Amino acid sequence: MSHVITMKTVTLSRTLAYVQGGKVGAQQEWVLDNMRERARADQLGLDEEGIDWGLTIPEALEHLIAGRADTVGPYVGNAYYTALLAIIACTGSDALDVGVYSKPSTFFGLMDDELRGLGVPADLLPHDFLYAGLPEGIPFHIPSPMDGYPAIGYLPLAKAKTAADAYTAVLDRMDDAFTYDAKLLIELLQVEHEEWQSALKHGHTMDTILFWIGG
Repeated sequence: MSHVITMKTVTLSRTLAYVQGGKVGAQQEWVLDNMRERARADQLGLDEEGIDWGLTIPEALEHLIAGRADTVGPYVGNAYYTALLAIIACTGSDALDVGVYSKPSTFFGLMDDELRGLGVPADLLPHDFLYAGLPEGIPFHIPSPMDGYPAIGYLPLAKAKTAADAYTAVLDRMDDAFTYDAKLLIELLQVEHEEWQSALKHGHTMDTILFWIGG
């Protein structure tokens, strides 16, 4: 099975504002409508495949918006995480696909081992931020998906250039099995850093790169 890794930049507090259970303004209501439309489309895909998670994605989305994720069941985490992706998809910058991997956790775990052995600091290793889990700031527990996917990770934009520079410094010593993907990450992180610096000059407040890995 293939897993697509996607990324986008957000102002984390604005994204998480949709899971605080409070009142929202007119602009946020318009964004919520887009989230609900995406959740319905995702649910339609499940219905066509005859998949039942014990909680629909639109229902899970309404729970998150209300500030809770308290339905119990073996697969409700899949619904909650997919609903959370609807929230992420409708906030921040345009999404960008990083790549497609058959076993991303295994591959990036091995890349972590390679980079760690070359002296890259632990907080810059790609598996760690790709699979970091939910960002801090969600005030309630969200059950994890049964099979681990979709997975969510994040990296502060302030670390993007530091990570890119760390990979660049060891690139000529890396095993060839990882150089292509390391170069891809370097390019993506450098671009995100440059766009972040430009955005700051214009008063924008994006501060986090969010990653998600589809099931």
